[in-house]
Amino acid sequence: MTDQRIAIIVGSTRPSRICPAIAGWAHRILEPSPLSYELVDLAEVDLPFLDEPLMAALGHYEHPHTRRWSQTISAFDGFLFVYPQYNWGYPGVLKNALDFLFTEWNGRPATFLTYGGHNGSASVEPFTRVLTSLRMNLLETHIEAHIGRSDVNQQWQLIDPATTLEPVRGRLLEIDRQFRAAMEPTA
Repeated sequence: MTDQRIAIIVGSTRPSRICPAIAGWAHRILEPSPLSYELVDLAEVDLPFLDEPLMAALGHYEHPHTRRWSQTISAFDGFLFVYPQYNWGYPGVLKNALDFLFTEWNGRPATFLTYGGHNGSASVEPFTRVLTSLRMNLLETHIEAHIGRSDVNQQWQLIDPATTLEPVRGRLLEIDRQFRAAMEPTA
């Protein structure tokens, strides 16, 4: 099963973001898995605002950045999206990255770890709707993590990700179990 790859997509590009710390924590927890979890940071992917002239469902990509993004996503068997709740939704950069492609997402298992002062709960329904419309196979479990003011320093960086995220550790391990089940040949 070691050749099964799951992308942990870092879904925020804000300069002062804590998303890489949260995604890195998830990656460390999931490393013992027989699945291969890999970080994909949207800040490094650096997609422009959607600029393809044709809809993604046609699969005719004009721009090299879209073809590179397609190759990156096509190399993965599943996706764990990590993102903050922004204004009762999810980051535009994540929506943009999803909108660039269509068939590359189809049929792949996916779930998410959202977070914020309100646990990211307001972002769940719109994000789930988009993943479903992209024909991803949603896992039963997702994570809504609380990040309070006492969890961050004066620069709004997490003081201790492991302590802050410990309450959702069990759910993350359940997500790994569900990904493994989804990757079984009979699944």
